[in-house]
Amino acid sequence: MEKTSTGLAENVAGLLCYVLGWISGLVFILIEQENKLVRFHAMQSIIVFGTLTIANFILGWIPFIGAFLIWLISLLGLVLWIVLMIKAYQGTKYKLPWSGDLAEKWLG
Repeated sequence: MEKTSTGLAENVAGLLCYVLGWISGLVFILIEQENKLVRFHAMQSIIVFGTLTIANFILGWIPFIGAFLIWLISLLGLVLWIVLMIKAYQGTKYKLPWSGDLAEKWLG
């Protein structure tokens, strides 16, 4: 595996982009300036988990149905978190339909 400017192996840095959701994505988008794969995973993490965090916050204001929807979104988030970390560790550029395209667009 290729080394990144952070000194980490590319696949390890990609996995770490997802470990703390959008927070670790933000850290890696700021510190990794060269590796395109790591920057992609960092941006996708920010978009996916940032969106889920905002959705959970908004749904928290809706009585009853909001709690159920938060549970569903949290379950979806858990599955995405695991899948994205595995794919990043395998060194693949696994693009989710909406967020992957948006991440590529924003990174230029």
